[in-house]
Amino acid sequence: MIRVAIADDQAMVRAGFRMIVGSQTDMEVAGEAGDGQAAIDLVRRERPDVILMDIRMPRMDGIAATRTITGAGTPTRVVILTTYELDEYVFDALAAGASAFLLKAAPPEDLIRAIRVVASGDALLAPSVTRRLIEEFAKRPEPRARKAKQLEALTEREREVLREVAGGFTNAEIAARLHVAETTVKTHVAHVLDKLELRDRVQAVILAYQAGLAGS
Repeated sequence: MIRVAIADDQAMVRAGFRMIVGSQTDMEVAGEAGDGQAAIDLVRRERPDVILMDIRMPRMDGIAATRTITGAGTPTRVVILTTYELDEYVFDALAAGASAFLLKAAPPEDLIRAIRVVASGDALLAPSVTRRLIEEFAKRPEPRARKAKQLEALTEREREVLREVAGGFTNAEIAARLHVAETTVKTHVAHVLDKLELRDRVQAVILAYQAGLAGS
């Protein structure tokens, strides 16, 4: 059973998410929160597998709450939900450790899929915004040389796989493009995350852009 917490300052929005989650036989709602601090308290108390996190909330916003939750080493995964495709705070939330980004206007099946994906340990970004979002994040003043140096731990094949991941391709698509088995790709991705000490694919994509690997 996947336990899902909901953090949003609008009661009607929370009710909608509760209905969607509750309609699934393999999911249950672990609690609700109306602001970021309440979300942190909820995660500490209930230890849900996934929390659906709004960005703009009173008292503490979703970014700060996400940073606190992921920084505490909790296994709870954060799915960021926002109204706008290019919300100026979304890449901050991803950098804070969120595992997925989804628009509130997305159909219910997309939300269910996102919950299942992150609960399984993977990560997900809305396809319509992935590249723009990460490129915007990569423009920030982070020393590229230092980031590039981190990639020295990778083999040439692992760097190639990371480049494909940053291109937004799934494991199956990468396997087809590189003419290898999908299980081989999964192994390479696991090695990349382990060597670079990254939480999931979102962080891998961000690092690839920061280091100048993506698009090269």
